[in-house]
Amino acid sequence: MQTENVATFSLDENVWQGLTMTESAARQIVRLTQQDNTQAGLRLGVKQSGCAGFGYVLDLIQQPEADDLLFEREGARLYVPLKAMPFIDGTELDFVREGLNQVFKFHNPKAQHACGCGESFGI
Repeated sequence: MQTENVATFSLDENVWQGLTMTESAARQIVRLTQQDNTQAGLRLGVKQSGCAGFGYVLDLIQQPEADDLLFEREGARLYVPLKAMPFIDGTELDFVREGLNQVFKFHNPKAQHACGCGESFGI
């Protein structure tokens, strides 16, 4: 019996495109973290959620985890867990006004579809 070569995937050895933030998103992250001087930044992760499969999770953090990757713009610090990168690599984070609401928007090139309410995405 012949064994086929099986490719392996390593989070640490992959070359990531990274994440970007618009100027508006960077300003909002700075505002949020300056409200409480103990905050290190904002962490963007993903979790299984919603009808499309995955949802974005944003949390203010006091200290990054050892495996967090750091993306910065104009003093804004956005941390991303290494295990989330396969789902959100290449994403641009924006902060927009929609009517009376202000929200973070995710422009994720890996997202193949999203649910109708926009709360979750699938790859």
